[in-house]
Amino acid sequence: MPELPEVETVRRGLQPVFEGATVTGLHLARPDLRFPLPDRFAERLVGQTIASLSRRAKYLLAETTDGLALAMHLGMSGAFRIETEGLETVPGAFVHPRSEARTHDHVRFRLQRPGAPLVSVVFNDPRRFGYMTLIEPGQIATHPHFSHLGIEPTGNALTGAVLAPLFAGKASPLKAVLLDQRLIAGLGNIYVCEALWRAGLSPRRSAGTLVRKDGTATKRLADLADHIRRTIADAILAGGSTLRDYRKADGELGYFQHSFAAYGREGEPCRREGCGGTIARIVQSGRSTFFCPRCQR
Repeated sequence: MPELPEVETVRRGLQPVFEGATVTGLHLARPDLRFPLPDRFAERLVGQTIASLSRRAKYLLAETTDGLALAMHLGMSGAFRIETEGLETVPGAFVHPRSEARTHDHVRFRLQRPGAPLVSVVFNDPRRFGYMTLIEPGQIATHPHFSHLGIEPTGNALTGAVLAPLFAGKASPLKAVLLDQRLIAGLGNIYVCEALWRAGLSPRRSAGTLVRKDGTATKRLADLADHIRRTIADAILAGGSTLRDYRKADGELGYFQHSFAAYGREGEPCRREGCGGTIARIVQSGRSTFFCPRCQR
């Protein structure tokens, strides 16, 4: 499943064609994706102007000037394709050929921005684990998809001081706590492995050990918050990890995977200078965890 940096990269690719555009047409090839599409889905969106395209956790949020919000989730293999009128090619340098399976084109938006050519944005999803829904004005924060989500791991809001009360008293493994979407929204398996390697922390360590008895953050917790932010920022800058199905919005592949220090490197030498350890793989809560047992404590 695409992780937060992939979703943010898609948002940045779609933003220039979505924001300020009026939905002049909406074609649905089927009535459902992972879940049924909302009643009167096309009818409610056609004629609306998109005021903003944002991201919350792994969701894309297109809000109209009337306050209606279109929430979109990529699922396992969902992707958007941008087409200009009369052209089906997509700009971008490709390492692997794009799928030409148009049978998996499920939703097509026709968008018109003032003074710009008509654009089609197509949602393609071979596995149909993605989904879309409409949220009434002012109800995003209380919507079931969003009401439980924790703090975003981007920007300066994520600090050791913020994490301390979330980690205090928790005996659960550090990796499990970091993947808890109720605490930190959008963190996934890949980037948690990478952030923990950067911070030199074992994924098996109890989360509560990073908080002092008085409830304040230790230096290691403050450093972890910093490494999480930097890992996510680096991945966004590189365009995401591009594992199997994922492509950026313009079709180009991301390349952060080439700098993975831990994820997917089982049996390879640790890249930390002077370590001399070997990356190991363990299974935690049904997911593979990659780390260096020598330098991650």
